Amino acid sequence: MLGICCCSLLMVSLDNTVLNVALPDMKRDLHASVPSLQWTIDAYLIVLAALLMLSGSLADRFGRRRVFQIGLGLFTAGSLLCAAAPDQGWLVAFRIVQAVGGSMLNPVAMSIITNVFTEQRDRARAIGVWSTVQGVSMAAGPAIGGLLVDAAGWRSIFYINVPIGISALLLAARFVPESRAEHPRRVDPVGQLLVIALLGTLVYAIIEAPTAGPTSPGILGCATVAAAALVLLVWYEARHREPLIDPRLFRQPQFAGAVVAAIGAFAALGGFLFLTALYLQDARGFSALRTGVYLLPMAVMTIVCPPLSGRLVGSRGPRIPLLLSGTAVLACGLLSALRPVHAGAVSLFAGFVLFGIGFGLVNVPVTNAAVSGMPRAQAGVAAAVASTSRQVGQALGVAVIGAVYAQAQHSGAGQVAAFRPGWWVVAVCGALVLLVGAVATGRPRTEPAAEATLPTGARR
Repeated sequence: MLGICCCSLLMVSLDNTVLNVALPDMKRDLHASVPSLQWTIDAYLIVLAALLMLSGSLADRFGRRRVFQIGLGLFTAGSLLCAAAPDQGWLVAFRIVQAVGGSMLNPVAMSIITNVFTEQRDRARAIGVWSTVQGVSMAAGPAIGGLLVDAAGWRSIFYINVPIGISALLLAARFVPESRAEHPRRVDPVGQLLVIALLGTLVYAIIEAPTAGPTSPGILGCATVAAAALVLLVWYEARHREPLIDPRLFRQPQFAGAVVAAIGAFAALGGFLFLTALYLQDARGFSALRTGVYLLPMAVMTIVCPPLSGRLVGSRGPRIPLLLSGTAVLACGLLSALRPVHAGAVSLFAGFVLFGIGFGLVNVPVTNAAVSGMPRAQAGVAAAVASTSRQVGQALGVAVIGAVYAQAQHSGAGQVAAFRPGWWVVAVCGALVLLVGAVATGRPRTEPAAEATLPTGARR
């Protein structure tokens, strides 16, 4: 059962890191623009972020194995369709199918694991295996993607999901037990639609602004819809009995800081991977495989650093790891932005190692800060919102940094100079994490005090 759940994690984790390495090859084959490449990633991330909490609620209500199998089927079918996509538009559409399935995999698989492994020791070991698979897929993703792209083209990165998905789907029917929550949360369709409207219109306005112009009617209209959706979401969710996202959670400074830090760190990740793949292959002339190999030091640090971060959080709290994380990402952005045009391998590797350290240190303190001081009844919802904020951050990072890069290209910047503004944005993301670590990670409130800050309905 654990192996089947880990297969779903492997597919979803590999899909993100592998795809970035394949972007330049995809760009040449499909004659795609930079905004089209952004949509290839962000269409997936937006749908995934918008549906994560809904998928968890549906699994609790209708059966975790059933929703997990539906997710496997959709993700596998979406992968097959992506591999056969005739043009960029269809590829983006099929990525949405993948995302709908992906939203039913990782959160539901973790729910299955926690319900099957009821003993604390067994559960800890199972989650340890789960985390190891996630780290290994992150480390191996760039190299595997480069190898596949060089050997069989970019379509192979989607074909590889098909046999894994079919095998997991067949085995799940036999080995994964069915389970449901005793008191499942109600579905919040209005909140769900408002989240989709907010994320979709906001990301569209950011990605398309360099091409259409920031003052064009379409861009201004999308920005207006995004602002209205945000206001309505806060107003409606504050009055809903079982909201999709409870605004009252943000009264906790540590929780609000954790969400901001997660968005900043994952925005840096999404933009950094997007920009680096294009930089190494388009500006430096690297092959896809060489690009993957150069990214390995970054991925290795994301495996080495989380245990160290966990020890620091356990002994000193989340502040120190967040400060170290923000400093490392900030240093990476500055080094990349100020790097000479023909910088050697040492400079490249130094930047990748710094980013790997920064990103490897951030996950544990973000999760800890999100749930610290929360009442027990709210801890699960807080963790789910923090998880969703990671996907939102990654989508915004690709949108903003890709738009900055596209704007620099349109303004006539040189092939290498066009990348520099994007590296400055990475540095700003690092500074944001550093700021959160400095001001929003003080001593957490005790649980009773935290519970007292929430209305009576929320405590129930």
